[in-house]
Formats: sequence, structure tokens, C-alpha cells
Amino acid sequence: MSAIGEPGADGDGGPGPEDRDPFEPRLVSHASGLLREFNQAGVLSAADVHVARRLGTLGGESDEATLLAIALAVRAPRLGHVHVDLERIRDTAAVDADEPVDLEQLDWPAPAEWVAGVAASPLVTVGEEALPSDEPGGPVKDASGGPHLLPGGPGPLPGGPRPLRLTGAWLYLDRYWVEELAVAQALGAMRAQERPEVDSRILDDGLARLFADAPRGRQAQAAAAAVRRRLTVVAGGPGTGKTTTVARIVALLYEQAAAAGAGAPPLIALAAPTGKAAARLQEAVHAEATRIDVAPAIREQLLELSASTLHRLLGWRPDSNSRFRHGRNQRLPHDAVIVDETSMVSLSLMARLIEALRSDARLILVGDPGQLASIEAGAVLGDIVGPAGAGSGPNVGSGPDAGSGSDVGSGPDDGSGPRPGPWGARDGIVVLDRGHRFGGEIAQLAEAIRGGDGDRTVSLLGAGSEAVTWIDADVARQSSPAAVRDPALATARTVIDEARAGASRPALDALGSFRILCAHRRGPYGVSTWTARMEGWLEAELEGFSAQDRWYVGRPLLVFENDYELGLNNGDTGVVVRTADDRVVAAFDRGGETITYSPNRLGAVDTVYAMTIHKSQGSQFDAAAVLLPDPGSRILTRELLYTAATRARRRLIVVGPEASIRAAVGRPVARASGLGRRLRRESANNPLR
Repeated sequence: MSAIGEPGADGDGGPGPEDRDPFEPRLVSHASGLLREFNQAGVLSAADVHVARRLGTLGGESDEATLLAIALAVRAPRLGHVHVDLERIRDTAAVDADEPVDLEQLDWPAPAEWVAGVAASPLVTVGEEALPSDEPGGPVKDASGGPHLLPGGPGPLPGGPRPLRLTGAWLYLDRYWVEELAVAQALGAMRAQERPEVDSRILDDGLARLFADAPRGRQAQAAAAAVRRRLTVVAGGPGTGKTTTVARIVALLYEQAAAAGAGAPPLIALAAPTGKAAARLQEAVHAEATRIDVAPAIREQLLELSASTLHRLLGWRPDSNSRFRHGRNQRLPHDAVIVDETSMVSLSLMARLIEALRSDARLILVGDPGQLASIEAGAVLGDIVGPAGAGSGPNVGSGPDAGSGSDVGSGPDDGSGPRPGPWGARDGIVVLDRGHRFGGEIAQLAEAIRGGDGDRTVSLLGAGSEAVTWIDADVARQSSPAAVRDPALATARTVIDEARAGASRPALDALGSFRILCAHRRGPYGVSTWTARMEGWLEAELEGFSAQDRWYVGRPLLVFENDYELGLNNGDTGVVVRTADDRVVAAFDRGGETITYSPNRLGAVDTVYAMTIHKSQGSQFDAAAVLLPDPGSRILTRELLYTAATRARRRLIVVGPEASIRAAVGRPVARASGLGRRLRRESANNPLR
């Protein structure tokens, strides 16, 4: 049984709820009725049960089926969903348990009666009734005119706003309904707005100069749309030129301001969900600035740009986990905000960003909707782009006038294929499809995975090319396949040799040449197992090596928390190096330059012979070995396999049985979200101007 966004283990019998250990910490001993049954089966966690019971007490709700629905709505965001579909949850639920459970044996309420009972609850508001706010992206109000609860507000009070919202059979925690509606309204309004102040002559000249190799291609179309519209989405896989397009978009915006006689260039923010992604965006923009054909003043402005995390851009507040310094009452000053790696942006974070934008500011979203989504609720980029960003069929933005500054963003769809997702090219959504980063075989494999073609994926893996190697084996049983062990050991030895010689840059370069990627952190398929295995191999084969010394020379480092004092980001990698005066330092790469720190100044670091696929997002390696778990792994999805495959530039090694590969390709993450439907509705309500 596979879940929407939560693939679960197939269940053919196995231990029932009555066989669970009553002393397991995830069980609630004093729960009763359906909450107890579903908690013991592993569908509900202890937190889900406690919140549902507390809400029931506050709201005077005692119906078992309604409390079960509330617990499932509380559970949904923990698994990445925005709501729970009461009509489908019986067929899509997965369990938080190691043993297989036959969920069909649980006492699921009949959907029609269940929805009716939930609708009658004093804790639930029914329907979409809401008064629009004064401006798109502002606080949505309920039918009584009062603002809905937002994160950090008080609990439900008699006569106050209700904590849940039911629309059809979809049950939301009210804050997520508010955020989904606000994001849809704001994006819909932004999509419909052109920028009348654009100088078409200057724009056409800039497009011809900056995209001389393909002045009517999709990159040019994306740049023109970003200048002409308030909202632009630049989507595409790794190596399709997204960040180079960003640099040229900024150059075009600077040229427009200069032509208009503006006293100062527009204020542009570069941001990303993580510090590592922000640093890579800044580096890419600076590198492109040195190559493109722009005036010296424009080049200097590009080189002065810096990037930050979205949390730092919005102004993180130590007194709140969900609110920021910038919001409706204190807007961001920027004329344009460009967000890279948008696939990792949750619904809540997007809502906070949109409400902080000025009413005339541009928003440019960049990312790969085929990659893993945010670990929090929502899949905003995927909902906006739709199938065009995840499949292999015709993409938006391929019409004959794709590069025309005069036509892009306002003309009709080109008719080259079905309208993908809620919006299309004329809405400012462009999907780049020409890869420049990795070899043909890897690109073909990535496209087959992204398109959900299991037969072609297996065929390409089995073709035996130099770029792609497939080991049809379970690594939990075949612990050290030579195709993984040999390059991993060779890379580690090179790193250690260079580090012992004091050669920081060669050691860092060698570190990025090969990486083991795991789906899990622990267990036989996990990072911890393979890290210990690597250190054991090195101790057996390398003279003078001891992993017992925390700062042994050649230790590869992974930063797992942002350190703003040192300028290190979550996901940065480094190497422990011996200096010429026999000191030990930790060397890291920063924009092509090597920086060193005393290891004693480092806080949250780990050893990185292997890393999770989630942590590898935004990274590239010359070669990567992907270790797949068994087919029943709950996190084995199409997006996970696609993300892993696209981390390799030149050589990809996939280790896993065919069943795991087919399970991954056939199991797309389809998070329960209403944003795509709302965007289509907003498109109908807000025609393009």
C-alpha cells in the first residue's frame, strides 16, 4: 500500500495492533476508541493523539470519528501534506511502524458519514467562506470579519475562530487553509500584472546581447518574462542554466533602471532556503557577471550582490519560530526578490515571504520541481509548475517567439503541447530543458525517472555505459560491492594524502570527486553504517590512520548547522589539513577561495564519507554512488531517485535491486495540497492584463 507523499510498507498480515509493545514511547496508554486503535497500528503518533484529545476537550467534541479526523489533520503537515482527504485516507495512509500492518482491518469510518460528522463539529469551519483582505497576500478573514488564527496565536476560545477547516472532504488545520488561500490569491494577482514601465527597445537589445547564442530560446524567454511581469517562474533540471539566467535577469533589470534615469539601481534580493544554496547562487551570479556582455557599471553592480537565506532576508526573530521582522506591517524594501531552490520552500515560508513583499515588487522563483520538496508541509513549486516540470512531454515556453522581449509574457500559448499545470508560458512560467552539466546517459536516465518510466529506467541502467553503472544487489546483504568500495577508498586516500602534505585546495577538489549517497541516516542502508565501514577499511589499509582521533588529518567534514560567525552554512564540506608548521586546520571552499579555521572553533560538524540524498540537494560530484534501500522503505520515491541521479556530473553508480528501482520510479510524491486547484481558480478570476 502506497501513500500520497508517504510510501508505506506493503502489508500482508503481520502483527496486529494488539501485539504492539504497550511500553513503546509512541503509544498513548490512556487513549481509547479509534484514537487508541490507530495509534497502536502506527498510523497516529502520540503527538497526533494528544493534540486531538486536547482540542476535543477545549471544544466540547467527544465523537470518536471526528477526533480521529482531527488527529489525521494534525498528522498531515508532519508528513508534508497541507490537508487530509477523508474520502481517500483509508487507501493512502502509511504507518509509523517497522512491522507491516494490514490497514484494511482498522475500523475506518464510512466516508460520507465521517465528513458529515466532522462538518457538525464545533471545532470545524465548513466551506470556503472568507472575506478578502485589503490586498493580495494580506490576512484572510472569516465570514464574521475576524482574522483567522495565525501561528503563535492563542488556542480556540468560546466564540472565537475555529482551529480546523473542512472544504468538501479535505480537512485542514486552519492556519494551513489560511496560508494556502493567501498564497494562491497573491500569486494569482501577481501573475496577472505586467510592468508598464518596461522599455521594450532596451529589453530587446539586452536579450539579443546576453542570449546571442539563442536569442529566442527558453532562457531568453524566462529573462524577458522576469522583466515584463511581477511573477516569473524559471524551472528546470540541474545544468539547464537556471542560475546563469538569474544573472542575466538582474543585468536586464539594472539596464532598465539605467535607461529610465533612476538615481540608483533597483534593490534586488537573492535568497534561497538554505545557506549553502544561497552561497552557491551568489557564486554563480558573480561568476556569470565576469563573462556576460554588459557595461562596467552593470558588472560592478552584479558583483556587489550578496545572497542570504530566506529566514535572514525576512528577519529571523528569536521569540518566534513562525513569524519574522518583515511582514505585512514592515515590508521588505526590495524591488525584486529572486528565490533559488524553490522546491525546498514550504507553504508557510512562501506565505511569509509573499506577505512581506511590496505591492509592486517582482518575485522570481527558480528551481527544479522534480527534486525533493520541503520537509515541511506543501510543494509550492510543483503546484505552480505542474506536470511540465515533472514529466518528459512538451514543456512550456517553446513557442516561436520565445525570446522576444515584446511578446513574452503577454501572448497566447504557443500550442506546442497540452497546457501544463495551472498556468503556462504566458503566465511567466518557463521550463528550461537543455542540460549542460552531465553526460548524455545520465541525462537520459534522469529524464526517464522524472517521467515515471520504469521500463526505460531499468533498460538504461542495464545498458552498461561508461557513465552509468548498475549493481543489481541489496547492499544490506552485499556489504561492499567493489564498484563502490574501490572509488570510495581511492578518493579517501587521495584526500588524506593531500591533507597530510598540507595541500588544502587539492584535498578539497578530491573530496568533491566522489560521494556515497544514502536514502537513510541509520540502518544497513544508512550514512552511519557506511561511514563506519569506510573508516574501518581505511584503518585496515592505510598506515597511521586512526578514526579514534576526532581531528585526524584528512577527515572529511560536513557542516550540519549554519554558523554565521564563521560564515559556514549547513551542507558545507571541508577537510582537516596539516599545515607547514605542523598545525591542524579545517579547510573549506568559499567562492573558489580556501579558508581555514581551527577545528576547535567548529561546532556542528560530522564526517562525510557518505551523506543523505536529502542533504546532497544543491551539490554536484564528478561521480556518485547511490545506495537504494529495500522496496518497502517509506522514503523511497521518484523524487528521491531523481535527485540522487542528478548529483553526478560524469559517472553514476546505482546499487539496489530492480524492485527498489521500480518502486521508486512508480512512487511519486503527491502531497495533499489544494494550491494547484486554487491557482487554476485564480487564473480564471484574474485574466492577464
